[in-house]
Amino acid sequence: MKNIDEAARKFRELGLRVSDPIVVEEQGVKVVMVMLSNTKIELLEPLGPETTVAKFIEKRGEGIHHIAIEVDDINKFINIAKNAGLTITGEPSRGAEGIVTFIHPKSLHGILLELVQHE
Repeated sequence: MKNIDEAARKFRELGLRVSDPIVVEEQGVKVVMVMLSNTKIELLEPLGPETTVAKFIEKRGEGIHHIAIEVDDINKFINIAKNAGLTITGEPSRGAEGIVTFIHPKSLHGILLELVQHE
């Protein structure tokens, strides 16, 4: 999104719990989490115009960028995904809540799936 602070304010006004923003330089984003009982909505604001999220917003507008799932062992899950013929976008790296990587949307029917291993 273009203005994460405004979006966070709107979620707070709905009575939802919202985290303080954190910057994840490795991913080129500022992140805020909206916490629900068993789900989190991750709000992303790009740190600059050349980041992946900025390019996504420019091409598609604001909205859902990806869906994340928590995995116990990211490397094991990567191997399972590769054996299933899915494409991993890159090496695992630090994200807002642990080590992350993504399954490319072209290999998962248009869904960009983030794998998250909490530390």
